[in-house]
Parts: sequence; structure tokens; C-alpha cells
Amino acid sequence: MKPLFSAFLDDQDGAITVDFVVLTAAICTLGLVVVQTFSGGTTDLANDIELAMDNVELP
Repeated sequence: MKPLFSAFLDDQDGAITVDFVVLTAAICTLGLVVVQTFSGGTTDLANDIELAMDNVELP
């Protein structure tokens, strides 16, 4: 049983897959954080632009 367990611990197959899964999850999380951070400011800016355009008087 010990040689089987040792062989399992020494096996590196699939390690790169785990790395890419973790990297992909980190990139997705970072993207969600960026969108969440900037969405409030973008909405406020759009509302300010709408208000400014509504107040413009055309000749």
C-alpha cells in the first residue's frame, strides 16, 4: 500500500490544470470586483450628463 501512496504523491499529472483553474477563478473575481467598484460612479456620471443635457436650452 505504501508504494501506491508514494506513487500517488509523486504523480504530477493534472497539476497544470489546477493552476489554470485557480488563475481563471482569480481573474474572474478581479473582473467582478472592478465592475462592482466602478458601476456606481458610472451610473452617477450618466445621471449627471442626463441632467445637464435636459437643462440645455436650444435656440
